[in-house]
Amino acid sequence: MAYPEVDFLYLSEEDMIEAGVRDMPACIDTMEEMFRLMKMGDYRMGGQNGNSHGCMVTFPKTSPFPEMPTDGPDRRFMAMPAYLGGRFDMAGVKWYGSNAENRKKGLPRSVLMLTLNDKDTGAPLAYMSANILSAYRTGAVPGVGFRHFAPANAKTAAIIGPGVMSRTALAAIMATRPGIKTLKVKGRGQKSLQAFIEEAKRRYPSIETVMAAGSIEDAVRDADIIYAATSSPTGDPSAYPYIKEEWLKKGCMICTTAALRFDEDFIENRARNVADNIHLYEAWEEEYAPNAFNTIPIPAVLAEDLIAQKKMDPKRVDDLGDVLMGRVPVHREKDEIVIYSVGGMPVEDVAWGTEVYRRALKEGIGTKLNLWKTPALA
Repeated sequence: MAYPEVDFLYLSEEDMIEAGVRDMPACIDTMEEMFRLMKMGDYRMGGQNGNSHGCMVTFPKTSPFPEMPTDGPDRRFMAMPAYLGGRFDMAGVKWYGSNAENRKKGLPRSVLMLTLNDKDTGAPLAYMSANILSAYRTGAVPGVGFRHFAPANAKTAAIIGPGVMSRTALAAIMATRPGIKTLKVKGRGQKSLQAFIEEAKRRYPSIETVMAAGSIEDAVRDADIIYAATSSPTGDPSAYPYIKEEWLKKGCMICTTAALRFDEDFIENRARNVADNIHLYEAWEEEYAPNAFNTIPIPAVLAEDLIAQKKMDPKRVDDLGDVLMGRVPVHREKDEIVIYSVGGMPVEDVAWGTEVYRRALKEGIGTKLNLWKTPALA
């Protein structure tokens, strides 16, 4: 860039698709590379600890100001900044607004944008649509887990919560374990359940049986891979979706990006607990102690609560990066049941956003916009 003039690239959703944002195998590779860089410490996120998920704006239940939004399902704004080193060497921030009422207007629940910035000057390099980008990186992070922890000969997969995130998680399952022959899907709404089943049949004809499950137990029994992404109110863990240990097949892998509950005794003593970034969960424990699981309903958060209460040995939670770097084994015990918690981090958006941005530059995709020729207040 020839300073002081600043140009940046705008990428619409159509541009992002053209630049390959839906390339799941490449996205999984990118996420794995990112995790290795994180384990080396070559990254920063928000907060004094450098591991914060982001900064959230929420609204009160009532307000004396008529123009101020009030609290509602998934109603918030969120800023998620990060820097990632290595070949990425990029800073950026994902910013989004969310409101469940959006669906009545034909909009997705959340509307997301990602800005990439020059690490030295802060000047924008790209401003891009991030809904598909975020969905694919959210599926690719489980994909790294499927690649390493799921049984190599996996034949049966279960999906709990057939939403957008489960669509990309299924893409990651099929990219890493293409031998899946049976898919069981547990959903609440019949319309979304049937739409998910029909899309799965259409996109993955190698799956011989795609069926609706009547309960979570029906879905997870005999499954080699289980993915859960249910929308659930927080605050009362007893209301979170529940999986009993005896329902689970020996050697299976469970991945969740959302609310999921197991018996504490199972988490403490027998489950193989793996976190995508243990420092993220430690940061949540700092921010929401003593019962962080009431607010962040992911199993690794419960593990951190139990560790803080001296009920659980910290060594019973492994960090994905340690596995990828060969510091701990992929499997500690034969036929262990792996619970892989995925919290979601802005460094993931920066990693995949940088990859897609550079593809777009190379292929001439997107619209070049000018910020200024010369800054008026320099």
